Amino acid sequence: MFKYILENAGNINWMAIAALITFFTIFILSAAVVLRKDKAFIRKMSMMPLEDSLSQTTETENRHEA
Repeated sequence: MFKYILENAGNINWMAIAALITFFTIFILSAAVVLRKDKAFIRKMSMMPLEDSLSQTTETENRHEA
């Protein structure tokens, strides 16, 4: 099927085909990595910005300002 499409495309050069194949390869690999991650890890990371357990800077702390 792809061979038929590429034969009839005419003006498609090899650089465009290589870029398309590279894009889909990286996309599929990244999707596989995300889907294989532990659900608890993903939940922990998604809640990380919302957690208030980290200490916040106080007025007396050194903020590396000159």
